[in-house]
Parts: sequence; C-alpha cells; structure tokens
Amino acid sequence: MSTTPTVILVHGAFGDSGMWKGAVAKLQAQGYTTLAVANPLRGLESDARYVATVAQAVDGPVVLVGHSYAGAIITRAARDASNVQALVYVAAFQPDEGESALENASRFPGAKMGPDTTVATEYDGEPELRILPEHYQDVIAGDLPTETADALAVTQRPVRVQALTAELSGTPAWRTLPSWAVIATQDNAIPAQAQQFMAERAGSHITRVDASHAVAISQPDVVADVIVEAAESTR
Repeated sequence: MSTTPTVILVHGAFGDSGMWKGAVAKLQAQGYTTLAVANPLRGLESDARYVATVAQAVDGPVVLVGHSYAGAIITRAARDASNVQALVYVAAFQPDEGESALENASRFPGAKMGPDTTVATEYDGEPELRILPEHYQDVIAGDLPTETADALAVTQRPVRVQALTAELSGTPAWRTLPSWAVIATQDNAIPAQAQQFMAERAGSHITRVDASHAVAISQPDVVADVIVEAAESTR
C-alpha cells in the first residue's frame, strides 16, 4: 500500500471537473496520483456517498479536496472513508452539523447568487439551479477572461436546489481531521467573510488569495501548493 496520498478533487455547483486542470498538472508533476470526481450534484447525502465510495476504493491514504458546494460533500463523505487523512476547502463551504450551504452563503453580505442571477428549471419533479450566462462572470469568474467565463457559463452543470438547502447531518469531518482552506477574497458566490468564518471555526490552515470563486482556474498553482502542503502533512 502506498504511503503517498491520492488526491481526490471534487468540483462544486455550476462547474465541472475541468476546473482542476491546472492544479492536476502541477500535482502530477510532483508525483501525486489525482482523481477528479464528476460530482452528481443531486443531493448532499447521495453526493457524499458517491465521493466516499471513490475514496474507499483507493488503496492508501487520501486527501479530499472540495470546491464550493463540494466542501459540504467532503465534510460528510470523509466520515465514511477511513483512509481520508486531510481535507482541503477551495472557496468552499465548511458546514457544521445542522447547517446548509445556502445558509452559510447568506451568513455575511456580498453573495451575488440569487433570484436575479439564476434560473430554476424542473427535472424529474425536482428544481435545478443554474447561473444565467450573462451573470456568470460576475458571480463566479470575475478574474477570468470574458471568453473563458463565457465558455464556463455554457458548460456549467446545474445543481438540485435540495443539495444546497440540505442540512449536514452528524459531526463534520473537520472536527477530527486536519484541514486547509483557500479563501478567495474577491468571491461573489461565497463571501470571503463567510469563508473566513467557517475556516477559522474549523481550525483550518488558511491561505487567502486575491481571486474570484473560480480560484482553482485563475490561481491553480496556489491551489496546488496548498493541496501539496496538506498531502505532505499526512506522511
């Protein structure tokens, strides 16, 4: 069994696994096996079970990395995967028991994700949320070129509303595992104050970056460096 941790990357709502491309290149160059999970975005418990299954299949230690809504997922999933040894939150939610993603997003002012910037459609009896293309850059990708933000707006994956409103059940994994947090100070989706509050509460090692919510795309080297720091701590 390898003692070098595998890095499992989980994207959040309104994105896809391609967001990790830059970070993956740097992690692989440093010898880390990486897996970028296609987040189902269907519901907190079911999404967490899926991620936990991916982690359980790894023969060796794991570092779980979550962006945005996926922060809530790794907080839940790590409880069911005993080989997870560290958590990394990238402009992400770090909920406590009984808290939802949307609750934490609105804890402090500044979030621009709301009725004016999103549209809900129904599939299989459940509402799904996506960001209106004309607002995508402002809400998610303010530090990316317009053509890049426009492409991300087109390829975004919608999230079920129930995933964002579901409350975390049980003890959050950050209470028992070491954690790191990348705080995007120009984030218009999850206000930096909210990220700071959650990270400090969790006792996370904090790195502040002058970046938008799409920090993994605009600042992949910084994100990769934090992941490597977390991975090296497990050895």
